[in-house]
Amino acid sequence: MPTARKRARTYDTVKIREALKNQFGHVRQAVSALTPEQLALETRLAGWTVRDLAAHITMAVETVSRNLDRDEPPAPQLTLLEWPFATAARAGDIADGTRDLATANPDLDALYARTEDRFRQALSAPDSRVVAARTGAMTLADYLVTRTVELVVHTDDLSAAVPGLDIPYDRQALAACTRLLADALAAKAPGGSTEVRIPPYAVVQCVEGPKHTRGTPPNVVETDPLTWIRLATGRLSWKDALDSAKVSASGERADLGGLLPLMG
Repeated sequence: MPTARKRARTYDTVKIREALKNQFGHVRQAVSALTPEQLALETRLAGWTVRDLAAHITMAVETVSRNLDRDEPPAPQLTLLEWPFATAARAGDIADGTRDLATANPDLDALYARTEDRFRQALSAPDSRVVAARTGAMTLADYLVTRTVELVVHTDDLSAAVPGLDIPYDRQALAACTRLLADALAAKAPGGSTEVRIPPYAVVQCVEGPKHTRGTPPNVVETDPLTWIRLATGRLSWKDALDSAKVSASGERADLGGLLPLMG
């Protein structure tokens, strides 16, 4: 895991909580309208149907409630910038748990309603509360920011799987997800030779080399938020993004292919 020397940016916890409620609500509304045929469709996540994915999205929120039900750890073990690199080890467990959850909950409407009720109650806990997340103990404030990544990434997965499905994104949720993954890149490849621009949400400096001080940076990467999120999470390869003009990259240190994805 890279050592995150850069201090994580701060997030408005009131806005993050509201963003999570809004994004989960958008997904819940979309899932409630899916037909049995749509729920049976394959997704870009190997071995997962739309039903599996829909069930998994509730896990991203339910973990907040479940972790708050556990005894509070004595201190945080994981920083926000370390979290993206701690997720890959749990991929197998998550896949198994997702299928079990989907099988045990044929009524997705009821699952979403129950999850949303528990989540709204959980949001009364203070930001400083330490939660026993499986990736490592974190403050609730930090853990809630990680939930924006889970919800936004899987909202995109769901929309990609069902033709015509266009689930809206809460602006604050999309911004937080974009910024956390951009900061994770800067933590993984510290430096100031390359500027990565993801308008309108993030600009970070990364990659060792001569530091840019004024004028147009010699190495620039620019893309939109969803393309960046797909690159950072392995949904889209660097080559395919370049070939499809989803990302522009100029300069000898603007090739990020060897640094991506950030999350497994």
